[in-house]
Amino acid sequence: MWHAAQETPLLRSLLVVPGMAAWPSYYLHLLLLLLSPTPRPLTGAHHFSAPNTTFNHLALAPGQGSLYVGAVNRLFQLSLELQLEAVAVTGPVIDSPDCVPFRDPAECPQARLTDNANQLLLVSSRAQELVACGQVRQGVCEKRRLGDVTEVLYQAEDPGDGQFVAANTPGVATVGLVVPLPGRDLLLVARGLAGKLSAGVPPLTVRQLAGPQPFSSEGLGRLVVGDFSDYNNSYVGAFADTHSAYFIFRRRGARAQAEYRSYVARICLGDANLYSYVEVPLACRGQGLIQAAFLAPDTLLGAFATGSRGAQAALCAFPLAELDGSMEQARRLCYTASGQGPSGMEEATVEYGVTSRCVTLPADSPESYPCGDEHTPSPIAGRQPLEAQPLLQLGHPISAIAALQADGHMIAFLGDTQGQLHKVFLNSSQGQVYHSQQVGPPGSPISPDLLVDSNGGHLYVLTAQQVNKVPVAACPQFPNCTSCLQARDPLCGWCILQGRCTRKSQCRRAAQPNQWLWSYEEDSHCLHIQSLLPAHHPRQEQGQVTLSVPRLPMLAVDEYFHCAFGDYDSLAHVEGPHVACVTPPQDQVPLNPPGTDHITLPLALMFEDVAVAATNFSFYDCSAVQALEVAAPCHACVSSLWRCHWCPQSSHCVHGEQCPEGERTVYSAQEMDIQGHGPEACPQVVGLAGPHLVPVGWESHLALHVQNLQYFRGLSATYHCWLELPGTLQRLPASLEETAADTGLIHCQAQQFHPSMSQRELPVPIYVTRGEVQRLDNAHALHVILYDCAVGHPDCSHCQAANGSLGCLWCGDGQPTCRYGPLCPPGAVELLCPMPSIYMIEPLTGPTEGGLALTILGSNLGRAFADVQDAVSVAGQPCSPDPALYRTSTRIVCVTSPAPNGTTGPVQVAIKSRSPGISIQHFTYQDPVLLSLSPRWGPQAGGTQLTIHGQHLQTGGNITAFVGGQPCPIQEPVCPKTIVCRTMPQATPGEAMVLVVFGHAERKLLSSPFRYTANPQLVAAEPSVSFRGGGRLIHVRGTGLDVVWQPLLSVWLEAEAEVKALGAQPQDLNPRRSCEAPAAEPQTCIQLGGGLLQCSTICSVNSSGLLLCRSPAVPDGAHPKRVFFTLDNVQVDFASASGGQSFLYQPNPRLAPLSREGLARPYRLKPGHILDVEGEGLNLGISKEEVRVHIGDGECLVKTLTLTHLYCEPPPHAPQPTNSSSALPQFVVQMGNVRLALGPVQYEAEPTMSTFPVEAQVGLGMGAAVLIAAVLLLTLMYRHKSKQALRDYQKVLVQLENLETGVGDQCRKEFTDLMTEMTDLSSDLEASGIPFLDYHTFAERAFFPGHGGCPLLPELEGLEEEGRRATVRQGLTQLSNLLNSKLFLLTLIRTLEEQPGFSQRDRCHVASLLSLVLHGKLEYLTDIMRTLLGDLAAHYVHKNPKLMLRRTETMVEKLLTNWLSICLYAFLREVAGEPLYMLFRAIQYQVDKGPVDAVTGKAKRTLNDSHLLREDVEFRPLTLMVLVGPGAGAAVGSSEMQRLPARVLDTDTITQVKEKVLDQVYKGTPFSQRPSVHALDLEWRSGLAGHLTLSDEDLTSVTQNHWKRLNTLQHYKVPDGATVGLIPQLHNGGAVSQSLAQNCPSGENIPMLEDGDDGGVRLWHLVKATEEPEGAKARRSSLRERERERARAKAIPEIYLTRLLSMKGTLQKFVDDTFQAILSVNRPVPIAVKYLFDFLDELAEKHGIEDPETLHIWKTNSLLLRFWVNALKNPQLLFDVRVSDNVDAILAVIAQTFIDSCTLSEHKVGRDSPVNKLLYAREIPRYKQMVEKYYADIRQSPPVSYQEMNSALAELSGNYTSVSHCLEALQELYNHIHRYYDQIISALEEDPVGQKMQLACRLQQVAALVENKVTDL
Repeated sequence: MWHAAQETPLLRSLLVVPGMAAWPSYYLHLLLLLLSPTPRPLTGAHHFSAPNTTFNHLALAPGQGSLYVGAVNRLFQLSLELQLEAVAVTGPVIDSPDCVPFRDPAECPQARLTDNANQLLLVSSRAQELVACGQVRQGVCEKRRLGDVTEVLYQAEDPGDGQFVAANTPGVATVGLVVPLPGRDLLLVARGLAGKLSAGVPPLTVRQLAGPQPFSSEGLGRLVVGDFSDYNNSYVGAFADTHSAYFIFRRRGARAQAEYRSYVARICLGDANLYSYVEVPLACRGQGLIQAAFLAPDTLLGAFATGSRGAQAALCAFPLAELDGSMEQARRLCYTASGQGPSGMEEATVEYGVTSRCVTLPADSPESYPCGDEHTPSPIAGRQPLEAQPLLQLGHPISAIAALQADGHMIAFLGDTQGQLHKVFLNSSQGQVYHSQQVGPPGSPISPDLLVDSNGGHLYVLTAQQVNKVPVAACPQFPNCTSCLQARDPLCGWCILQGRCTRKSQCRRAAQPNQWLWSYEEDSHCLHIQSLLPAHHPRQEQGQVTLSVPRLPMLAVDEYFHCAFGDYDSLAHVEGPHVACVTPPQDQVPLNPPGTDHITLPLALMFEDVAVAATNFSFYDCSAVQALEVAAPCHACVSSLWRCHWCPQSSHCVHGEQCPEGERTVYSAQEMDIQGHGPEACPQVVGLAGPHLVPVGWESHLALHVQNLQYFRGLSATYHCWLELPGTLQRLPASLEETAADTGLIHCQAQQFHPSMSQRELPVPIYVTRGEVQRLDNAHALHVILYDCAVGHPDCSHCQAANGSLGCLWCGDGQPTCRYGPLCPPGAVELLCPMPSIYMIEPLTGPTEGGLALTILGSNLGRAFADVQDAVSVAGQPCSPDPALYRTSTRIVCVTSPAPNGTTGPVQVAIKSRSPGISIQHFTYQDPVLLSLSPRWGPQAGGTQLTIHGQHLQTGGNITAFVGGQPCPIQEPVCPKTIVCRTMPQATPGEAMVLVVFGHAERKLLSSPFRYTANPQLVAAEPSVSFRGGGRLIHVRGTGLDVVWQPLLSVWLEAEAEVKALGAQPQDLNPRRSCEAPAAEPQTCIQLGGGLLQCSTICSVNSSGLLLCRSPAVPDGAHPKRVFFTLDNVQVDFASASGGQSFLYQPNPRLAPLSREGLARPYRLKPGHILDVEGEGLNLGISKEEVRVHIGDGECLVKTLTLTHLYCEPPPHAPQPTNSSSALPQFVVQMGNVRLALGPVQYEAEPTMSTFPVEAQVGLGMGAAVLIAAVLLLTLMYRHKSKQALRDYQKVLVQLENLETGVGDQCRKEFTDLMTEMTDLSSDLEASGIPFLDYHTFAERAFFPGHGGCPLLPELEGLEEEGRRATVRQGLTQLSNLLNSKLFLLTLIRTLEEQPGFSQRDRCHVASLLSLVLHGKLEYLTDIMRTLLGDLAAHYVHKNPKLMLRRTETMVEKLLTNWLSICLYAFLREVAGEPLYMLFRAIQYQVDKGPVDAVTGKAKRTLNDSHLLREDVEFRPLTLMVLVGPGAGAAVGSSEMQRLPARVLDTDTITQVKEKVLDQVYKGTPFSQRPSVHALDLEWRSGLAGHLTLSDEDLTSVTQNHWKRLNTLQHYKVPDGATVGLIPQLHNGGAVSQSLAQNCPSGENIPMLEDGDDGGVRLWHLVKATEEPEGAKARRSSLRERERERARAKAIPEIYLTRLLSMKGTLQKFVDDTFQAILSVNRPVPIAVKYLFDFLDELAEKHGIEDPETLHIWKTNSLLLRFWVNALKNPQLLFDVRVSDNVDAILAVIAQTFIDSCTLSEHKVGRDSPVNKLLYAREIPRYKQMVEKYYADIRQSPPVSYQEMNSALAELSGNYTSVSHCLEALQELYNHIHRYYDQIISALEEDPVGQKMQLACRLQQVAALVENKVTDL
């Protein structure tokens, strides 16, 4: 185990501090963890890793033999073999990026335990030091000893800002170089903009390594930048050659150049002041920005991003000479020509916003000052980019480059972002990837620190998880020459004499020709043996083989090649390319493998033990050849590949000429020039001399032709014939008859054969031997064929039809059979066959036209087709046999002739000379007739079961049906009177003729064609829920439903095994019917493939537009997968038919028995009582109207059905039981298919009297009469009350049902009207567009709500002198520059917020001023906001984290609001704007359709109950024709007055009419560009001269009891269709005011919410205000009026609730659309939202907040409630519209619904909940799910990088470019600073960093310029 090194002094100072006890306990735990042992890293032969450690940088000390790894919180020292040598702990450290380094943590309250990532790792070889810089303590560095990194040589105790070296943010790159100069080493460091206290650190500095203040840049060069954030340099690498240092980076230009470009900068190595700084742009033609770079000898290599989103990469090479030349040209132009090129264009300039400029110095200045001087301009930037063509394209971005010059070749190594290392051969103008390998974990980018070791043999590759050692060239891994050359590794080649793949330097004789083969050389091929002579050799002889080997390398005098034949070696003799070797002797050659005639051995040309070239060599054995071919050994011998000969007498195959003395030889076919060669010369049997057919049982004589017998001349021998019979080999003695000199006949002895035969003919192989074993060759395969006449000839006709050469005859001897002729006695031969026998004919009927193929089966039906050609008649008519279908003796297929209808008779076959055969069955000619069909129509998709009715339809056997040319597959069987078929799809609707084909006879049904109709369409299906028991009635609406033959409602089920066993069998979709039996009902459930079960019910067709379907039952244990309708061939999913509502199955209901004592016990029912049945899930799958409850044969009327109760009214008298065996009626509940019997019911009745004495009965009767009368009276009273209560209850139920129906109908009607209006609106918007505010106005309204149009004072108001104005402007500009200091800005904000007099309004105002001033630098503003949010989180964590961002109490909360407004403006316009605007217009349209009280502002149509008009006001819609002049709402280009319709109400006041008319006339014009409603009068025009000006109040206004009613159109009796005009008011000068709204409007006019008291007169419009005088109340006190008031108050709730519900239902779609747009449903989330939420996640993780509810609240408060609720409630923020009070009230309800949807707490409502909350109670859970999904989707989306966000912010920064407004904002901001000037100055002076930056002094300078006693600022 290795342990953490001893802590450094700095760590000790941070870890052991005074007052530690005051620190929270968790800090102590973390510090203990820091000091605990670190886990052992994983090391291996080729990689090193450490658990839970992220590696950052890699450095190599050449002389030390050590490797150094900079990691998060660690420094590792490794050997070159990656073995761990030492480890130093560098963190975590108590630190904050917002604080300068401190000793006492009290100096930095926000300090937290922070991981220390390594930012810079460099080796100083001279001082033997390792320079390591981390991110903590503002990036200060330390020096450690190279030999042991745990030993710290230097660490600044109290570093100054000049010692802040590295970037203090892990994602920002820092690069550097150690420059050895005479006498000292310098450090060059370049870094990007980190955003944390880094604005004052230059991007490039020269720093000292030794001296009293190491790492300080005091007195040394610094690249001074006017505003670092303007350029935002991002550095890629730093490199040095012998004279210069080069820095490669990306940056954007100052404001003129917003896009980023790639640059290379150069400085002289000895230039400590950066006078020599020159940079030029780099361009890889057609590619993006540079991502990685490397300085190779004479070349700068750069990898550039390419492709969409930079997903690919390109490699470019820039020659160093060209690069230096380009820089020298830029330097020369800036020194001597003021930066002007020959063309006069600026080609060089001084960059980075410094005061220096290009000058005109003497022409020799560049040579005199090669590294610049104090008087030369700097820093110089060339404008002309250095361009290069891409050498190579790669599929992934490149993150690292290294290169190596070896053997005269340039090799580049490219590491990509997926962890792959690519090796590239750079050859002239192109690059070629010759090897790629995965290094480290996939997807982990390779670090830019890609190092090559000192000897160029290995690469060290760093990823975030491990260090790998990779060989530069893996030549040894290629085992042979071919793989070595195919690898195309330019560093590898094949060293021939060493026999291995090596580097060129490792091959000793590589300089000599033909010694080292390189794959990139032309004609570079592996050494090979081109030819062998001879190509093979007999194994019995030893001989010489000559090998031809081109390009054989030369050997020294005392060196030799040798040949290896397998394991046998022989010395080689070399003459040029020819090599001669001796083959091994026979005993050294291995045996042949079994079944072969040769053995093949490897033959290698060897040098020492290295195989130089190799091939295969075969040794053959002729004696083994003949054994391979038994039937023709001579043929095999002389035809083989080898040079073998045949000795016929001794039957041997030999090589050479080695037959025994005196024996003639058959020579090999290869001996072309010798007589008697090849297989034709072999002694052989040519063929059979006689017939090859041999009858079984008859003695036969066989003879065979032989030739080439001259080899046996003069030699006597015996011959034998051999037959290979089944199971035995039969030998026959034979004799030779010579017929010529070399040919003859072999006669085999006559023999009878009796093999057991199952087939008619048996081929038997035959051959000849000379003697017993010497076999003569068969020239080809020889067979004799044994045959038996009895096999395959079962009857006489078959026998006589046999081949005549067989000699078969029908023999009647004993058992008649077919025999070979000579075997039958002469008298038994039957020359004539018996008469034909007919067994069966098919079919039995046929059409009168004939043409039917009739099949006749039997025996002796002719021996050939000619016998039956004219021999068949059917019912006396000729029938023509078909020769193709005739089968000898057994089958005749003939085509019938025409015959009259009804002709019948047998089939007769009459063969010549024999009696005719007559069938027992009779064939009948009949005429099939088609009469009708049903149904007459069906869908064009097909699937209709069509029944064709007719007579004699069972005619013939081949019946097919067609409908309109399409086949109609027939369902068997065909019945005499019906044919059933199923139609196929048809392309188009229309009539189609029905055709039935009976064989060749066609019948058409011309009278009634089948009509294909359009496919049925389903538009609605309800209800969409059922119990699992099924049987619920589903109403399906659509079109064309009456054409469906059998509509089905089906469900697919995933069933368990036991369910499948319940009788669901795999079913044929077309089951076979029976002609007599009725069609069987389809099975309820059938088994499908794939484990699915399909259950269906048949629907009934009610009309063409309505189907009634019962839901299919679903067995328990089955899971519904799909519910669909089958309309013949059309399948429609239930969800498609029901408008997206899927069908749901609910568990079956459960009901308790009526009697508590059990099902068997009767329930005692008292007459008149309502039955209450308890249960569970009663209304989940059914409504009360569908439930049927029976008591016996009577019905119990269901009154109410709830989840747990069923109430029904029983019959008044006891019904009869349905079952005669039961005495009491059963109580049965039927819910669809679910039938529940709950026990018997016993009606309670008066008891029957028993037998009693008459006297007693009379006495008892009289006594009881009085009691009965009393009881009767009480009963009547009770029943009257009970019935009254029941009637009231039923009345309430009916009222509620009517109310529900009315609301639903009203919603549907209103929604239809609204959608029509919205469609018209959409078409209008296409022409005019949505009236969005421009960004400038939007931003000011969002920043300064409530300030109208003038949020800022005019610029420098009150400054009269131009000079004074310029001075103040200069001061404000300096204030703007001062705000760019993050320390100043944070101090200003914190100081202002600490002041007690600084109100919440002031805070919001200052935050908005800052948003305006810093709008051009949104990256900086975002950084400020992040810092302040971090402070805010730290503040709330110790209090209550859930309260953070709840209100806008701090400046950062207002900054966040403004930041979201800026970032989401584009999202508002492009995505959310349209649904928001459509919602606003829909609300406005709905409100305007109903009356609105102009005095109280209450409306009939609203969502807000406080704005609801709670009266029934009679109103009538009117359409006015408005006269419109040219320009207003008239058509473009018209010059005449036009009449436009406008919708109003007769109850509208005149002002309301004017507003509606303006809205409709100017509907395409933004509100601010319309005339004001108060500048116009409404004039009613009737006839030619009738002009009446209408107004709200005039002399005709009605006044009663101090109440004056506003005038309406009804008051003036304006009719529908009246003509009106808008005229200018007289006091406005006689012209309609078309002026636009001024910048600072005085405010909008609102409804008359105040009573217009004018001499005690009060105004009213639709209803009078409720605050009436006491006297009036006293007067209205009659009983009748009180009753009327009470009745009206009682009716109000029902009325206004329905109005709210109707309005809500109408607007529901638009509310849903808006919420979906806000929550990015099916859309990408804006980048700013992802960035903000990720930051909040970081804050939560940083502060250890694990409660998901807290994080949910933060995100909701920051985005949804802060931004979106504001946008919902205030459409005027985004659109140029007028928002009335009623629209505003409705939007408030919708916004409150959105707020409720964003909370995690359960949304509970009760009877006391506000109506507004009750309205959306059902929707809020769905909206909550949308919000949670929105948050989850954002969390799972890929993170947004710092660069991506900065790039997006840079694009937004230029949107608000008003310089004057910025100065106005700065002036107002200074006014706030002026109020607390002393406190701000004190805070700046107390801050140590602020002192160093002289911030207080700079603010005083601003004050001096801005403040003046004369000027009132």
